[in-house]
Amino acid sequence: MEGDPVLPAPVPGNGDGDGAAPEVVALAKVVARLRAEVADLEGAASTTAVLERAKGVVMAQAGVSADIAHQLLLDRAGQRRRTLLEECWITLGRVGAGRAAAPPETSQIAPGVPQEPTPSPFGGSRYVVGDGRPTETEHPLLLGRLAHGLAAARTPDDVAGLLQAVLGDSEHVEAVMIYTAVAAGSLKLVGSAGVDDAVAEQWSHIPPLSGVAALEAIAAQEAIWLEDAERDAARYLLIGDPPERWPSRAWLPVPANGPMTEVVGFFRTVPGPFDVRTRTLLRRAVRLCGASLRGERRPHGLDRPAEDVDAIQAIFDALSGTAVLLTPLRSESGEVEDYRIDAAAPESVDVAGRRGKQLVGRRILETYPTVVGTALWDGYLDTLATGSVYVGEPFTYEEVSAGVQQQSVYSVRASRLGKRLVVSWIRHDTSERETRRLADTQRLGNLGWAGWNLADDTSIWSDQAYAIFDRDPVLGPVRLEELPQHVLADDLPSLGAALERLLGDGKAIDQPFRVSAAHGVRHLRLVAETQRDADGKPVEVHGLFQDITAQRDAELALLESERANLVQRGMLTAERRLAARLQETLLPIPEQLLELADLCVDVAYVPADRGLNVGGDWYSAIELPDGSALFVVGDVAGHGLAAVGTMAQLRFTAKGMVVTGSALPDVLGRLNTLLLHTASDPDGATATMVMGRYQPWDRRLTWVRAGQLPPLLIRDGRASFLPQPRGCLLGASYESVYGQSAIDLLPGDHLLFYTDGLVEVPGEGITTGLDRLADASLRLLRERRHDMLARNLAAMRPGNRDDICVLDIHVPDEAGDLAPVRQAGSRRAGTDRGTGPPSA
Repeated sequence: MEGDPVLPAPVPGNGDGDGAAPEVVALAKVVARLRAEVADLEGAASTTAVLERAKGVVMAQAGVSADIAHQLLLDRAGQRRRTLLEECWITLGRVGAGRAAAPPETSQIAPGVPQEPTPSPFGGSRYVVGDGRPTETEHPLLLGRLAHGLAAARTPDDVAGLLQAVLGDSEHVEAVMIYTAVAAGSLKLVGSAGVDDAVAEQWSHIPPLSGVAALEAIAAQEAIWLEDAERDAARYLLIGDPPERWPSRAWLPVPANGPMTEVVGFFRTVPGPFDVRTRTLLRRAVRLCGASLRGERRPHGLDRPAEDVDAIQAIFDALSGTAVLLTPLRSESGEVEDYRIDAAAPESVDVAGRRGKQLVGRRILETYPTVVGTALWDGYLDTLATGSVYVGEPFTYEEVSAGVQQQSVYSVRASRLGKRLVVSWIRHDTSERETRRLADTQRLGNLGWAGWNLADDTSIWSDQAYAIFDRDPVLGPVRLEELPQHVLADDLPSLGAALERLLGDGKAIDQPFRVSAAHGVRHLRLVAETQRDADGKPVEVHGLFQDITAQRDAELALLESERANLVQRGMLTAERRLAARLQETLLPIPEQLLELADLCVDVAYVPADRGLNVGGDWYSAIELPDGSALFVVGDVAGHGLAAVGTMAQLRFTAKGMVVTGSALPDVLGRLNTLLLHTASDPDGATATMVMGRYQPWDRRLTWVRAGQLPPLLIRDGRASFLPQPRGCLLGASYESVYGQSAIDLLPGDHLLFYTDGLVEVPGEGITTGLDRLADASLRLLRERRHDMLARNLAAMRPGNRDDICVLDIHVPDEAGDLAPVRQAGSRRAGTDRGTGPPSA
C-alpha cells in the first residue's frame, strides 16, 4: 500500500487505561472531551433551531421583525414563569394543534374573526430558515427504512421497488421508473417498479425528443413537478396506459458531484400539487439512493489506499481554504521522482486558475516544473522522511500559461499523513488584488454587491451598493422586508413578483425598478440568485444592484427623439403629398412631345431618389400671341411647399410679363426684385433660370440666364455650350444686371435647357459633368434616338441626388419631320410645367 490509514485503530483496554500506552490514554481523554463538546453543541443547535422556528411563528402572527419577536418570547416566558425554551415549544405546539384541528381542506373561518393577511413577498418570515413550521417527524422513519433496504439492494430495479414500498402508502406512490443518460442524449430505463411490462418495454429507451419530462429534468439539472394532468398532457408525452392512471408525477435528477445523469420518476395515484413536505421527502430519498444508482458501493477486498483517498477527499470537501493530498511517486530504487495530486479542497486554486477537482490527477513536475531543486521541493522530501512539518518562507512563483506570464507570492505548509503529504498554501497577493479589482469593477460598472442570509436573517452590502442607494453605511444594508420603503409604489408589484420567482421557484431574476434616493429617483436593476440547502429551501440570496439611471435617461431621450422624428416624418410626408398634388394641379406633365412654332419639343423630369420633399425644378413651354414660343427652365432653391410656391410665383409672373411685351432682361430684373421683397424665408429665396424666346419666321432664339448652366447646342454632329450673357441667380442682390444673347437655329439643330441635377456629381468638377452631357447627347443622336432625347438623357442618371429637368428644342430638317409627332398626338398649344412626381 502507498499510504497508511488516516485514523488510528482502536486500542483494547479497560476504562482506566490499564496496559495502554500513555499516548493512547491521552488520546482517549481527548476523544471523550470532544464527544462531550459535540453533545453540548448538538444541544445548543437544537435549542437554537427551536428558538428560530418560534420566532418565525411570532413574526408571521404579529407581523414584527425577528428582534421584536425574540423580545416578545422573552416577555411571555417571564410573565408566565417559564424558561425561554419552554415558551418556544408551547408556541410551536399551539401552531401544530391548530393545524391538526382545522386542516386547510375543511377549516372554515368563523364569522367576525379577521383573516390573516396574505404575506408580502418582501416579508423575511416567508423564506427565512426556521419559520415556525413543524418538522416532518415521519421523515426519519421512512428514510431509515429506505437506508436499511438499500444495504441489500443490488440493482436499480431493487432500488425502484424499495422506493415504491417505502413511499407507497404515505405518499401514494404507485410506480417508480429510473433512467440513466446514454449516448447521444437519450435515456435508458434501468429500473422500474409498479409499471406494466408493456409500458416498461414501450418506454425502455427515450430518444432525445422535446416534450419528455425526464429528458427536461436531466437537461435543466432540476426537478420537474407535473401536478395538472390536463395541462401537462398538452406539454409533455406522458407515460402510462392510459396516462390518466397517474394524475400527478415528479422527475428528480439524482445529485452527483458532476453533471447529473440519472433521473427518478415517481407516479402518484392522487391529483394535485406536491406540498413542501412531500417534495422534501422525495428529494432526500433520491439523494439517499444516489450511491446505489451510481454503483459507488465498493465490494469487500478493494485496496484500502483508494478508500483512504476517498475519505480524505470527503474531508477536504468540507474544508474552507486550500489543501491538497500529494502521493509520492518513487523509482525502483525508492527515490521520490514526483508527486501526484490525489485529492484537493474545493477552494484550492493554483497560479494558473485551476481549481479543486481540476487539480486532481496532475503531477507536480509536469504541472509546476520549476519547483524541482527549490527549498519547497527539499521541504517536501524532509517532511516525508522525518514527519516534521514544513513551513516555508514566502516565495515568488512564475508560470507561463497560453503565452502569458503568471506570477504570485505564496507561503506553503506541508505535513505528513501516513505515506502522503497534506499541503496547504496562502496566496498573499490574491486577496488584495481581487478586492481592488472587484471594487474597481463595481465603481466603473456602477454595480453594488448584496447578500441576504436567510438562515440568520442578516445582510451584507458592498460600499458601492450604499452609494447606489445614497445610503449611509452606518445605517447598514437594507433588508428584504425594508425594500418597499425605498421602491416607488408603481414598481412594487413587479419587484414582488420577481422575488416570488426567486425565493419560491428558485429562478434567477433580472428585474428593473426605481427607488427614491437623496438626489431624486434612480433607475436600478437587481440581478440575483438563491443558494439552497439539500432540501431545496433557499438559505441565501446573493446578487447585485446596478444603477442604470443614465442608461434609462438616454433611452427615454432616444425614445422622445424617435417620437419627434416620427412626427416630423409624418409632417414631411403630408407636405410632400400636398406639394406634389399642388404641383401636378398647377403644371400637369405632358405625356407626349410638344409642337410649338414649328419646333419639336421634348421635356423630362426625374425626381431625386432620396428625401421626402418635392424639389423646385420646373419648366415652361408656351406659344405666345404673336406666334413665337417661350421656353423657360428654372430651379428654386429648397424643397417642399415653399419651393413649390416660389416656383408658381416665378412661372406666372414671367409668363404674364412676356405676354404683355416685356423684354427678357427686364423680366429677370423684376423677378429678382420680387424674390427679394416677398421671400418668406429669413435667409431669403433664390432661384436660377434660363429663358428663351423663339421667332419661327427667322428662326432666331433670344435668351437670358440667371445663374443657370449654359444651354447645349448640337449641330452637324458637334456639341458646344453657348457663350453665356451676364446674369447672377435671382434673389441674390438688388444690383444684379442681366444681359441677353441671340442665336439663329438651323434645321436639324438640338438646343438643351437643363437644371444642374443632370450634370452635377458630388466630389466631381462641373466641367466633367458638362463634358459627359455633351458626349451622351452625341451618342444618342448617332443611335437615332433623337425623338426622345431629353427623356433618354434623364434616364441615364439613376440614383440621382437632385431633381432633373431637361428641355430639348429641336428644329426639324423639313416639315415632314413633324409627321411622326403629329401622329402621336402631340400638343400644339404648348404647356407650362413645374417638375415633380405625379400625385400620390
